[in-house]
Amino acid sequence: MGSLPDACDLVIGGFPCQDISINGKRAGVAGPRSGLYRAMVETVRKTRPKMFVAENVRGLLYAYNKASLATVIADFTALGYTVSYKLYHAADYGVPQRRERVLIVGVLKGAVRFRPPEPHLDSMSRVSSRHAIQDLETAPQDAAFSHVWSLAKKSSEQGGRMLDPNKPAHTVRAECHGNNQFNYSLPRRISMREAARFQTFPDSFLFKARLRETERMIGNAVPPVLAWHVATAVDATLRTFDAARMAAE
Repeated sequence: MGSLPDACDLVIGGFPCQDISINGKRAGVAGPRSGLYRAMVETVRKTRPKMFVAENVRGLLYAYNKASLATVIADFTALGYTVSYKLYHAADYGVPQRRERVLIVGVLKGAVRFRPPEPHLDSMSRVSSRHAIQDLETAPQDAAFSHVWSLAKKSSEQGGRMLDPNKPAHTVRAECHGNNQFNYSLPRRISMREAARFQTFPDSFLFKARLRETERMIGNAVPPVLAWHVATAVDATLRTFDAARMAAE
């Protein structure tokens, strides 16, 4: 695991979803690719943060993962944390993408409870794919800007999705080649910069990698705008936590 500090305020992690996802082998947190989950539990045990945040896919809440979810809750609760979880729909927080992720939050027991950020958009006010990328329709390919796209033709149903210009994009995948959705008005798949826009990366964020690595970085990311809303709620909890500790001293 490498070196760890003796203590910290917050631990954040996203354990691999391949063993959890409906598209994977459904091995759960005991699967061969879930070692990072066990490493996160150990990190929390050793550093005793005031809070932790763990991210995973919606599949963690499905019936076939009932035992895995129970294990996650039990493992962190046993370390002395009050644990809660919530399914977030990124589009409800201003992300132009239909992306659902589970965030598990723990707060040291006897302190305060985490209050998750409330969604501020509904199905009628979500940011559309056209609003997010329309200005890129006439932009030439630019590798430095990651405005490059796959030339793969329509394949399976999963790899043949077309953007609806009036709705948020479909979920951006980490393994994109041949699976990237098609632009709503152009005869091509979306570019990596368009995918980054759907994830709410600012244009100033440059991906210093080849196409495949860029696809994986973008597709595996938590949308920065959603992360900001969660981080703001975490910050508020930490401030309340510290104030309660000081008042008790």
